Amino acid sequence: MRSLLVSFLALTVATPALAQTVPAISVDTLKTVTEVLSSDAFEGRAPTTAGEEKTIDYLIKRFSAAGLKPGNKGQWTQDVPMVELTAKNVTPFTATGGKAPVTFNYRTDMVVGTYRVVPQVSLKDSDLVFVGYGINAPEKGWNDYAGLDVKGKTVVILVNDPDWEVKEAGAAAGPFEGRAMTYYGRWTYKFEEAARQGAAGAIIVHDTAPAAYGWSVVQSSWTGPQYGLDEAGNHMDQSQVIGWIQLPKAKELFAAAGKDFDQLSAAAKQKGFRAVPLGLKLSGSFSNDIKRSTSKNVVAVLPGTQAPDEVVLYSAHWDHLGRCDAVDGDDICNGAADNATGTAGLVAMAEAFAKAGPARRSVAFVAVTAEESGLLGSRYYAENPVYPLGKTVGGVNMDVLNVLGATKDFEITGAGKSELEDMVKPLLAAQGRRVSPESAPQAGGYYRSDHFSFAKLGVPMLSAGSGEDLVNGGVLAGKAAAKDYNVKRYHGPKDEYDPNWNWDGALQDMTIYYQLGRQLADGTMWPNWYPTAEFKAIRDASRQETK
Repeated sequence: MRSLLVSFLALTVATPALAQTVPAISVDTLKTVTEVLSSDAFEGRAPTTAGEEKTIDYLIKRFSAAGLKPGNKGQWTQDVPMVELTAKNVTPFTATGGKAPVTFNYRTDMVVGTYRVVPQVSLKDSDLVFVGYGINAPEKGWNDYAGLDVKGKTVVILVNDPDWEVKEAGAAAGPFEGRAMTYYGRWTYKFEEAARQGAAGAIIVHDTAPAAYGWSVVQSSWTGPQYGLDEAGNHMDQSQVIGWIQLPKAKELFAAAGKDFDQLSAAAKQKGFRAVPLGLKLSGSFSNDIKRSTSKNVVAVLPGTQAPDEVVLYSAHWDHLGRCDAVDGDDICNGAADNATGTAGLVAMAEAFAKAGPARRSVAFVAVTAEESGLLGSRYYAENPVYPLGKTVGGVNMDVLNVLGATKDFEITGAGKSELEDMVKPLLAAQGRRVSPESAPQAGGYYRSDHFSFAKLGVPMLSAGSGEDLVNGGVLAGKAAAKDYNVKRYHGPKDEYDPNWNWDGALQDMTIYYQLGRQLADGTMWPNWYPTAEFKAIRDASRQETK
């Protein structure tokens, strides 16, 4: 095990830009901040709770002690207006009109909610329609809603996108990039498109393999308080009901309609698929407790010496699920790995930059709220930036650090998108590590964390970290550990701090993150997206506006 506090690593890395002496990343900070934030006293760090207040106070104290300045015009925080909806009195939803009624019990068979800020939600005899993957992609010549009017109806949707089972990834592997999930495969997109089509209800069929997580994750994430940004119009342009159903219940539903679920699912993978009315009607209701409040992003900055208006950005989400469905009597989803570790990484990175001294450009450290509720805090920052996005050079998002030990490889989430990847490769080579393909591209990781909020508005952000090839144990051990976490701890009460964690892999990755950020902060380069990336045009436009 490495020494906890070493003044400087004897590590100088030659890069095309400069030679860097890398300050030590404090393992003590990583351990302490993770342990504190994931303790029961913080109650799972749900936004707008007492756990948030403790979290914000603690982060401000740590950033201040590190020598950083308040980053939002003299303030440490940015207000994020939130509305909290908590479903109650949920009646079992029932589908009628088929061979036999199909009843969906709340939590065990189905979870339901709404984006609409209304006290009462009710569906009455809403026609059910199977719309395959629920995708409308004109550029691909694909429209699962073609010739269909779903106003007042409830659409049933498959998770992921049509070619998720293809072994290869990339544009040549299928219309939706093969095994790598596109944004069309994300549940957020499916609800957005259903609303654009006018659907009264939108229900996704949960299947563990294409979803990349089990039903317990859906259950813990979609019950209890649900958060949205408090915006004009109360989200009345959204569907009345959104939710998920278990796969066996979906098969029961289709059987009641005289349909074969597996057969229709296979048909939905083919271009030209047309939606299938099920001949059933869905009914159910629930009420909402509505609470308007303000959550907070924490913004700290190390001002630049020569170009302080140009900003390098590090981000991590501080929030987790708070109180959740109990496991073995424990109802606190502590979120130790996800994402107390990443937040600890943000603090440790701030300390390292401050110890090394100010850079040419400013470096901002933003701990965002409500990632678990749909990237809300980062979305709010990106749409209401403290530092103009056209002046934001790029940066790194940290979401779950490696606590399993050193690895021989490094995975770049959504590889093939930005020039930041070119900057990272020589840094990895200096560590004797290689870039590996994403181990689970079908999980759609690129669209599931806060870097996406910045990317879709043009800012190149690296989302990357240790691969599965552990120095001790190899790929088999790495895959086993990842599976164990996803099945037993992810988004559940068992994601708790472990004093026996091995932080060597986190240190490897944090060194890369530091070197990349320092190059950007001390240099004059403006990394862009590759010409094929969907975000390049908006980046070019935002840069042009600032020139």
